[in-house]
Amino acid sequence: MRDPLVSNRVRKIKSSFAFIEHRFLRHGFWASLSHDELLLYFFLVLVADRDGLSFYPYDKICSLLTIDIDAYILARNSLIDKDLLAFDGTFFQVLSLPAEVVRSKHLLQDKADMKREDPATIHQIIETAFGRDND
Repeated sequence: MRDPLVSNRVRKIKSSFAFIEHRFLRHGFWASLSHDELLLYFFLVLVADRDGLSFYPYDKICSLLTIDIDAYILARNSLIDKDLLAFDGTFFQVLSLPAEVVRSKHLLQDKADMKREDPATIHQIIETAFGRDND
């Protein structure tokens, strides 16, 4: 084990319990999150107590993170879907990491996504290409 570089500045936990497992990076959790998801996750880790609980209202979170409410809701819901967060409408709990990265379903956000992944759109394109009626 190495000695600290600056021995009089070694971090000590005194009040909150901001902690991220190294596995978060090594096992793909970091790579599985969007920018807004990472921002919200790290914020909630930072403000959580040693049980992972925190209470910040959405407007304060949005203000501190400089994100709009839509980005907040998408990030929050995705973190819940990925089994990283629990939320009861008032309190957040940062959960222990699941055994594996949980991939949430990708939301289709533009026409390119629809052409590539939406079965109804793909069906419509094929029908149109073959000159068939879509009813």
